[in-house]
Amino acid sequence: MGFASFAGRVFFASIFILSAWQMFNEFGVDGGPAAKELIPKLDLAKKHISSLLHVNLPDIEVRQLVATAILLKGLGAILFVFGHGFGALLLFVYLLVSTPLLYDFYNYRPNEPQYSVLLGDFLQCVAQCGALIFFVGMKNSMPKRQLRRKAPKQKAT
Repeated sequence: MGFASFAGRVFFASIFILSAWQMFNEFGVDGGPAAKELIPKLDLAKKHISSLLHVNLPDIEVRQLVATAILLKGLGAILFVFGHGFGALLLFVYLLVSTPLLYDFYNYRPNEPQYSVLLGDFLQCVAQCGALIFFVGMKNSMPKRQLRRKAPKQKAT
């Protein structure tokens, strides 16, 4: 069971590790293609939240947001591979923040072609969140290993 669990964690984390590696290699001076894709979506979300809350939100540096995403995905996935619950938490935070921004299906009508693609990707990220919650739940439900004290040997009389 130990090897199967490890292999499953490696396969799951490979999504995040490879994505973080690609974002890191393309980062450049301006944040790379990830920043270019994120700018209009972040502006739209900011306008929507500002109108709902009736406050002006501060400007967010997209390059720093992309760097934070790389850090959360990379570090979280590496820790997750080794079975650390903090890695699952980092990946969960990344998914919780990025999923509604990147997969904004709610800005499209159901008959538009982008709607079904974005909704599918959104639901896939929700499923990944569920897998991370399941991992933490299983990890916390298992009893901790306790060191057993060896009984002292009886002296033969």
